[in-house]
Amino acid sequence: MAVIVLAGGFLTIVNERSNSDEATRREVIAVAASIANEPSTPTAIASDDPTAYLQPETERIRKVTGVDFIVVMAPDRTRFTHTTVDLIGQPFSGNIDRALGGETFTETYVGSLGPSIRAVTPVTDSTGAIVGLVSAGVTRDKISDQFLAGLPLIIGVVISAFIVAAGGSVALSRRLRRQTLGMAPDELRSMYEHHDAVLHSISEGLLVFGKRDTAEIVNDEARRLLDLPDGPVRRTDLPESLQHMTSGGELHLTETRVLVVNSDPVMWEGRRLGDVLTIRDRTELQGVIGELDSVRSFAESLRSQAHESANRLHTVITMVELGRPQEAVEFATADLELSQNLIDRLMGAVGEPALAALLLGKVSQAAEQSVELTITEDTALEHAGIVTPRELVTLVGNLIDNAIDASKESEQPWVEVTVRDSASELLVRVSDSGPGMPADVLRTALTRGYSTKSGSRGLGLALVTQVVNRYHGTLTSEVTYGSVLTATIPLGRPS
Repeated sequence: MAVIVLAGGFLTIVNERSNSDEATRREVIAVAASIANEPSTPTAIASDDPTAYLQPETERIRKVTGVDFIVVMAPDRTRFTHTTVDLIGQPFSGNIDRALGGETFTETYVGSLGPSIRAVTPVTDSTGAIVGLVSAGVTRDKISDQFLAGLPLIIGVVISAFIVAAGGSVALSRRLRRQTLGMAPDELRSMYEHHDAVLHSISEGLLVFGKRDTAEIVNDEARRLLDLPDGPVRRTDLPESLQHMTSGGELHLTETRVLVVNSDPVMWEGRRLGDVLTIRDRTELQGVIGELDSVRSFAESLRSQAHESANRLHTVITMVELGRPQEAVEFATADLELSQNLIDRLMGAVGEPALAALLLGKVSQAAEQSVELTITEDTALEHAGIVTPRELVTLVGNLIDNAIDASKESEQPWVEVTVRDSASELLVRVSDSGPGMPADVLRTALTRGYSTKSGSRGLGLALVTQVVNRYHGTLTSEVTYGSVLTATIPLGRPS
């Protein structure tokens, strides 16, 4: 800023000096021409004593106009007037050839008063003949004095401009440092390069929203996990469950993924600048957890069956010891026949071993929780079609788990399960003695993106919805003889 202001001041001084010379030239030309064009001037030159008339008149004009000398001369250079009286009658020193040719011109010449800017113009009579010449001039010393007199103003303006520029530069520097948190340009560049590399390399999705609805930062992983389009990302582009998320961590399900989303505010000096959303993919992990839950469920079922079998075996042994062997045989045979009938029926009707094992396990698990779980007689599954065994277990298992939990709210809890397929669709119907599912919960679960902050039942329902949506199926809820949830999947190709 100092260099710019000083350079501007220097150029202003040079320009002012040039303008001063140009103004002086215009002034001396005007003075000389006004005297030469005066009708009395050629008359006085032609008189017997030109000096007697012209000297007082030219001195008066000189004093009024501020020029340093006015010389009226004959064509042979003889002076009729001059500021220095002793020089009157002596030859004029300077160039007059162009004026004798009828031209008015200016020149810088070192004359009797020193260096000066002078103008020379011809004087003509009524016939147009040149009868004399007029020269008016201002010395360089006077021009310099006038220039130096105006120089303090120019210097004052330059100093004021420098002060204003310096103050503005300091203010701008402080503002920039506040905006950049005191970091220099090279630090900012280095930080940008590192952050950009990190954003593109991390395996978590990242979105940063400021005060506007458009995300300020979106990395590649976030676009992949949320299926976001290229270009600017607005909140309305996010799944519905994420559009109004404030803070904390939640599970969110899209049509194809299970996501863990954390939202944290960005604070600076007590002000909230925006929000940061971090997204992690738990789809594969959730599948593994689902399989682990199934194994755990089977293990719990085996444990409960082993416990129940031990009780029954002790009962049979005690009856034998009491001398009642026939009754002991009847007791053991009836219990075995009941369990074997269920196993035989499910293994014969359900062609998917994983589903048959799941249903058998859920019967024992429900019994242990004092819930009567019934597999309807019309349950029959030849094949699951395009639905994989894992998806089938996820669909049926979560519906049964939710039904068992809901049925406990009644005095005599029960659950009824139907799984069957036809040439065109797969149907899973789970009924229970619970109060039923609110319509808004089911409607929310069917939307794109679903928050499971409500707990395990919310996650189970969301996982069911994910499977149903993947195959363009339907999930309905009604209350008839109990709370009934029905999932229907057309046996076509998945989306």
